[in-house]
Amino acid sequence: MTTNTEFKAWRVEEQNGEYVGAEKTLSTSDLPDGEVLIRVSHSSLNYKDALSASGNKGVTRSFPHTPGIDAAGEVVDSATGTPSNGSPVIVTGYDLGMNTDGGFGEYIRVPAAWCVPMPAGWNARTAMIYGTAGLTAGLCVQKLLTMGAKPEQGKVAVSGASGAVGTVAVELLAKLGFDVVAISGKADHADDLKALGAKEVVGRETLAEEKKPLVKPAFANAVDTVGGGPLAELLKQIQPGGSVSCCGLVAGPSLQTTVLPFILRGVNLLGVDSVEIPLADKEAVWKKFAGEWACPKTEAAARDIGRKDLDGALKAFLKGESSGKIVLDHSR
Repeated sequence: MTTNTEFKAWRVEEQNGEYVGAEKTLSTSDLPDGEVLIRVSHSSLNYKDALSASGNKGVTRSFPHTPGIDAAGEVVDSATGTPSNGSPVIVTGYDLGMNTDGGFGEYIRVPAAWCVPMPAGWNARTAMIYGTAGLTAGLCVQKLLTMGAKPEQGKVAVSGASGAVGTVAVELLAKLGFDVVAISGKADHADDLKALGAKEVVGRETLAEEKKPLVKPAFANAVDTVGGGPLAELLKQIQPGGSVSCCGLVAGPSLQTTVLPFILRGVNLLGVDSVEIPLADKEAVWKKFAGEWACPKTEAAARDIGRKDLDGALKAFLKGESSGKIVLDHSR
């Protein structure tokens, strides 16, 4: 492949039992074997990146490591010819940023099968405004639509609505004509969520633990980004025949519920994976966001940071203090 090139990366190392991230100078010869070398201009911050940066061995097994499960940039050297040299691409999911050095470095080397062509009309920054979070939100909404969700059925809830996935889901559902109820523990973000199109903004107490196995239906359908107890409570509040797209676990991976929402109301719990799905499925959602699903308010509200800002931004994720979309711009 190409001549070795030095580049900057935000590298996490174990130091005296703690995991510390800092900017380092690396060489493309340090990158893993792969078919495509990409010069990364932008990445996107995700909860999984915060876990990796904190030394979570369920995400990243060995260190030093460069997180960043999202990357967008230009192909520098392609061993397969597809994608071709000079072409703009998006890489999200698979093993990127987990055990393969990711988008928090200015270069990545990955299999050709991980690369999606940049949709027409997009650039790397726009792609990373959406990133894995936007892709996940799009897949959640797509699953609801596939199950027959329609605006006239009633309100649609979005839990964790202030987060990176939730904000995109709120704007997209509102754009498609749904009456969106944004559920968020961040009362100071209510105006922002209404600006994205939410008809109502309610607090986490809406999903507070209720001992009854079923309660009065409040929502026709829902997107759940938090998992755990809130998801169990959300299932109790779905109308007969309604669906919940589930994609997150910030409230915990365990789901303690009964079968009653499923066998008495016919509720559908839809799992959403944005990591290992076929490349064609990712490309289809990217094209929609570049077209009829465009979320201009999300795009306008995105924040750009440089590598020096990563530590604080990732720690905010772990504290539940992060909101909206954050883009890493390697030129900053």
